[in-house]
Amino acid sequence: MSRRTITIGSKVGLHARPASIFTHAAKATGLAVRLTDSSGKTVNAASILSVLSLGINCGDSVTLICDDEGAEAALDSLSQLLESELDH
Repeated sequence: MSRRTITIGSKVGLHARPASIFTHAAKATGLAVRLTDSSGKTVNAASILSVLSLGINCGDSVTLICDDEGAEAALDSLSQLLESELDH
């Protein structure tokens, strides 16, 4: 199992546009990536409604998890995305 714990970089957190950008990237990996918030709730990272339901804000820590082959590179890429400003 591969996992990355990162801090959200977007000023608005994972809301609206940043969540859309992230979920599209997660879906594009073709892997079963999960996103876990600081309370331990885990959702499908490719589902915009699920990601929005977490209410993740700027500065919150989240964990990306994937058991599939190729997970290391995918999680590295998704982590960099989440740590950057996606709302511009």
